[in-house]
Amino acid sequence: MTLVEIRTRSPEKTQVVGRAIGENARAGDLILLEGELGAGKTCLTQGILWGLGGNEYARSPTFVLMAQYAARLTLHHVDLYRIESAIEAAELGLDEVVSGDGVTVVEWADRAGGMFEGQGLRIRLALVTESTRSLTLSTTDVRYSSAIEAARLAERDGS
Repeated sequence: MTLVEIRTRSPEKTQVVGRAIGENARAGDLILLEGELGAGKTCLTQGILWGLGGNEYARSPTFVLMAQYAARLTLHHVDLYRIESAIEAAELGLDEVVSGDGVTVVEWADRAGGMFEGQGLRIRLALVTESTRSLTLSTTDVRYSSAIEAARLAERDGS
Protein backbone atom coordinates (compact mmCIF):
# COMPACT_ATOMS: atom_id res chain seq x y z
CA MET A 1 0.00 0.00 0.00
CA THR A 2 1.32 3.42 -0.99
CA LEU A 3 0.19 6.30 1.22
CA VAL A 4 1.31 9.91 0.64
CA GLU A 5 0.06 13.16 2.18
CA ILE A 6 0.31 16.42 0.25
CA ARG A 7 -0.66 19.91 1.42
CA THR A 8 -1.75 22.69 -0.88
CA ARG A 9 -2.21 26.27 0.20
CA SER A 10 -4.58 27.61 -2.48
CA PRO A 11 -7.05 26.38 -5.11
CA GLU A 12 -4.42 27.08 -7.77
CA LYS A 13 -1.90 24.84 -5.98
CA THR A 14 -4.52 22.09 -5.75
CA GLN A 15 -4.96 22.43 -9.52
CA VAL A 16 -1.16 22.19 -9.98
CA VAL A 17 -1.17 18.86 -8.12
CA GLY A 18 -4.13 17.70 -10.24
CA ARG A 19 -2.31 18.74 -13.42
CA ALA A 20 0.68 16.59 -12.40
CA ILE A 21 -1.63 13.61 -11.88
CA GLY A 22 -3.33 14.22 -15.25
CA GLU A 23 -0.01 14.51 -17.09
CA ASN A 24 0.91 11.05 -15.78
CA ALA A 25 -2.51 9.45 -16.29
CA ARG A 26 -2.91 6.45 -18.54
CA ALA A 27 -5.89 4.89 -20.29
CA GLY A 28 -8.03 3.01 -17.80
CA ASP A 29 -6.94 5.03 -14.75
CA LEU A 30 -9.51 5.40 -11.99
CA ILE A 31 -9.16 8.29 -9.55
CA LEU A 32 -11.47 8.15 -6.54
CA LEU A 33 -12.03 11.40 -4.65
CA GLU A 34 -13.43 11.67 -1.14
CA GLY A 35 -13.91 14.64 1.18
CA GLU A 36 -16.43 17.05 2.57
CA LEU A 37 -18.11 19.83 0.61
CA GLY A 38 -15.59 22.51 -0.28
CA ALA A 39 -12.56 20.27 0.22
CA GLY A 40 -11.36 20.80 -3.37
CA LYS A 41 -12.51 17.69 -5.26
CA THR A 42 -13.69 19.60 -8.34
CA CYS A 43 -10.67 21.91 -8.18
CA LEU A 44 -8.36 18.87 -8.26
CA THR A 45 -10.39 17.43 -11.16
CA GLN A 46 -9.92 20.67 -13.11
CA GLY A 47 -6.17 20.26 -12.76
CA ILE A 48 -6.37 16.61 -13.85
CA LEU A 49 -8.29 17.66 -16.98
CA TRP A 50 -5.72 20.34 -17.79
CA GLY A 51 -2.92 17.81 -17.22
CA LEU A 52 -4.61 15.56 -19.76
CA GLY A 53 -4.43 18.43 -22.24
CA GLY A 54 -8.04 19.54 -21.99
CA ASN A 55 -8.75 23.25 -22.12
CA GLU A 56 -12.23 23.31 -20.61
CA TYR A 57 -13.07 24.25 -17.07
CA ALA A 58 -14.37 21.07 -15.41
CA ARG A 59 -17.49 21.66 -13.38
CA SER A 60 -19.00 19.35 -10.80
CA PRO A 61 -21.64 17.24 -12.56
CA THR A 62 -23.76 16.95 -9.39
CA PHE A 63 -27.09 17.23 -11.18
CA VAL A 64 -26.23 15.26 -14.33
CA LEU A 65 -24.02 12.78 -12.38
CA MET A 66 -21.53 12.35 -15.23
CA ALA A 67 -19.73 14.59 -17.73
CA GLN A 68 -17.12 13.89 -20.39
CA TYR A 69 -14.28 16.12 -21.50
CA ALA A 70 -12.13 15.72 -24.61
CA ALA A 71 -8.39 15.64 -24.02
CA ARG A 72 -5.39 13.37 -24.73
CA LEU A 73 -7.58 10.75 -23.03
CA THR A 74 -11.29 11.30 -22.48
CA LEU A 75 -11.98 12.39 -18.91
CA HIS A 76 -15.12 10.84 -17.44
CA HIS A 77 -16.06 13.02 -14.46
CA VAL A 78 -18.58 11.34 -12.15
CA ASP A 79 -20.20 12.91 -9.09
CA LEU A 80 -21.98 10.57 -6.68
CA TYR A 81 -23.06 13.25 -4.19
CA ARG A 82 -26.76 12.62 -4.86
CA ILE A 83 -26.41 8.83 -4.74
CA GLU A 84 -28.01 7.27 -1.68
CA SER A 85 -26.85 3.66 -1.95
CA ALA A 86 -24.27 1.40 -3.51
CA ILE A 87 -27.08 -0.24 -5.50
CA GLU A 88 -28.00 3.12 -7.02
CA ALA A 89 -24.34 3.69 -7.93
CA ALA A 90 -24.14 0.26 -9.59
CA GLU A 91 -27.24 1.05 -11.66
CA LEU A 92 -25.43 4.00 -13.27
CA GLY A 93 -23.31 1.59 -15.34
CA LEU A 94 -20.06 2.92 -13.90
CA ASP A 95 -18.32 -0.40 -14.54
CA GLU A 96 -18.53 0.28 -18.30
CA VAL A 97 -17.11 3.79 -17.90
CA VAL A 98 -14.33 2.65 -15.58
CA SER A 99 -13.32 -0.23 -17.85
CA GLY A 100 -13.08 2.10 -20.88
CA ASP A 101 -10.01 3.66 -22.45
CA GLY A 102 -10.31 7.07 -20.81
CA VAL A 103 -9.55 8.35 -17.33
CA THR A 104 -12.36 8.27 -14.78
CA VAL A 105 -12.53 10.65 -11.82
CA VAL A 106 -15.25 9.85 -9.27
CA GLU A 107 -16.16 12.51 -6.72
CA TRP A 108 -17.80 11.23 -3.54
CA ALA A 109 -16.50 7.74 -4.36
CA ASP A 110 -17.21 6.60 -0.79
CA ARG A 111 -20.95 6.77 -1.59
CA ALA A 112 -20.54 3.79 -3.93
CA GLY A 113 -20.03 1.44 -0.98
CA GLY A 114 -17.47 -1.23 -1.80
CA MET A 115 -17.90 -0.89 -5.57
CA PHE A 116 -14.33 0.40 -6.02
CA GLU A 117 -12.70 -1.60 -3.21
CA GLY A 118 -9.01 -2.15 -3.92
CA GLN A 119 -9.15 -0.24 -7.21
CA GLY A 120 -7.66 2.98 -8.46
CA LEU A 121 -5.91 5.90 -6.87
CA ARG A 122 -7.89 7.09 -3.86
CA ILE A 123 -7.46 10.73 -2.84
CA ARG A 124 -8.97 11.95 0.42
CA LEU A 125 -9.19 15.76 0.53
CA ALA A 126 -9.62 17.56 3.82
CA LEU A 127 -9.87 21.20 4.87
CA VAL A 128 -6.98 22.18 7.15
CA THR A 129 -7.58 25.95 7.10
CA GLU A 130 -9.65 28.19 4.85
CA SER A 131 -6.95 28.04 2.17
CA THR A 132 -4.99 24.87 3.02
CA ARG A 133 -6.00 21.38 1.93
CA SER A 134 -4.59 18.02 2.88
CA LEU A 135 -4.63 15.43 0.09
CA THR A 136 -3.99 11.84 1.15
CA LEU A 137 -3.19 9.65 -1.86
CA SER A 138 -3.43 5.89 -1.42
CA THR A 139 -3.32 2.87 -3.69
CA THR A 140 -2.32 -0.76 -3.83
CA ASP A 141 -1.62 -0.57 -7.58
CA VAL A 142 1.89 0.32 -8.80
CA ARG A 143 0.44 1.74 -12.03
CA TYR A 144 -0.17 5.00 -10.12
CA SER A 145 3.43 5.36 -8.89
CA SER A 146 4.43 7.97 -11.47
CA ALA A 147 1.28 10.04 -10.82
CA ILE A 148 1.91 9.98 -7.07
CA GLU A 149 5.55 10.95 -7.51
CA ALA A 150 4.59 13.78 -9.89
CA ALA A 151 2.01 15.03 -7.35
CA ARG A 152 4.68 15.00 -4.61
CA LEU A 153 7.06 16.99 -6.83
CA ALA A 154 4.29 19.46 -7.71
CA GLU A 155 3.65 20.04 -4.01
CA ARG A 156 7.32 20.62 -3.31
CA ASP A 157 7.85 22.89 -6.31
CA GLY A 158 4.59 24.79 -6.24
CA SER A 159 3.05 25.01 -2.78
